[in-house]
Amino acid sequence: MKKQRLLENVRVIDLSQYIPGPFATRQLADLGAEVIKIEPPGGDPMRNFMHGESQAPSPVYRHLNRGKRICELDLKSDAGKQTLSELIVDADMLLESFRPGVLARLGFDRVQLDRLNPRLIHCALSGYGQTGPYAQRAGHDINYCALSSQSIVSGSAQKPVIGYPPIADHAAALQASTTMLAALHARDKQATGVYLDLSISESILAWQYLPLLTGASDRASVILNGGAACYNIYQCADQGFISLGAIEPGFWKNFCDAVKQPRWVGRQYESMPQKALIEEVAGLVASRSVNDWRDLLDDIECCFEVLFSVDEIAQQAQLKSRQALTGAGPTYPAWIDRQAVETATDIEQLDASEPPRWQSRTS
Repeated sequence: MKKQRLLENVRVIDLSQYIPGPFATRQLADLGAEVIKIEPPGGDPMRNFMHGESQAPSPVYRHLNRGKRICELDLKSDAGKQTLSELIVDADMLLESFRPGVLARLGFDRVQLDRLNPRLIHCALSGYGQTGPYAQRAGHDINYCALSSQSIVSGSAQKPVIGYPPIADHAAALQASTTMLAALHARDKQATGVYLDLSISESILAWQYLPLLTGASDRASVILNGGAACYNIYQCADQGFISLGAIEPGFWKNFCDAVKQPRWVGRQYESMPQKALIEEVAGLVASRSVNDWRDLLDDIECCFEVLFSVDEIAQQAQLKSRQALTGAGPTYPAWIDRQAVETATDIEQLDASEPPRWQSRTS
C-alpha cells in the first residue's frame, strides 16, 4: 500500500526559531507539506542549543526540522527580501515567530503580504500575542507556564516544577499547526487568505481548564495532580519509580487485592489530599524493586506502569512494536491506513546564493 502524503502540494514558509514554530511546521512536513525554513545568517540558534559536542547541527535541531529545506537569508538585505517575496507569491502558508511588528519593519506588513499573495495563510506565533501590554515582552516557556497558572498547580505540595520538555512551546506548536490546517480548509471555500494571531501563553492557558473550572488551585490536592493515593507516582526499593492510575473503583480494587490490602479499597475517595493513605501506599511500594512490582502488577488490570528512563524506552515492548522511535528520535505519532506516514528523516541545506524556488503552479 502506498504511504500517504496528506499535505502533498501544500507549500509552507517557516520563519521561526527554537521550538514552537519549527515543531509546528515539522508536523506539516511529516504529513507531506513542502517546507522551506528561512534562517538568518549563521542559522537558527537551536542548531547548537543543548548540544555540548562540536559537531553541528545538533540532533535536536535535526529532529525539529526534519523533512524541511533550510536556507539562510539576510532579510535586511534587498536580495534577501526579494527571495522571500518570490517564495511568498506561490506559498500556501507562512509561519513566523518574530516579536510583533518585526516582520512589518522588514517590509512584509499585512498590506504587502496581501499584495504578494492574497490567498496566503499567515500565522504570527508570539509569546503573548500581537496586542496587549505584554505584546513586546521577552519570554520563554517557563514564563508562559507561570503566567497561565500551569506552573503553580504542578509539582509537589512543597514546590512547583519546571515542565519538561517545554510544555507551553509544544502546546503552541500543536495549536499553530491545527489552526493553520483549519485555515487551509476554510480557504478552499472562501478563496481568501487568513491571518492568525497565536499566543504561546494563551495556548497553554487553554490547557488549564481543569484547575480553572474546578477551583482546585493547590498543588497535590486533587485526584489528578498528586492528591490521591490511587493516582500517583511512587518510589521503589531500588530508587526506580512506578505510576498508578487506578481512578476507577474496579482498577483500585484490583490493585488493593493484588497487594493484599483490602482495607484500602473503601478509602479510595477519602478527603484530599490523602496524605495518610499516600504514605501507606508509598511505604509498601518502597519495600520492593521495580522488577518485583512488574512481576506482580504487569498482568493486573490496575493502570500500572513503570517510569522508563530515556535510555530504556527504545526497548520498551509497546513502543518497539509500533516503531515509535528511531535513532533520529520519535516518529510521527499516527498510523494512516495502517501505514506509517512517509517522512523525510533529515534536512536539506540550501545555498542562499542559489535562491530556493518552487515551480510555479500557475506557470
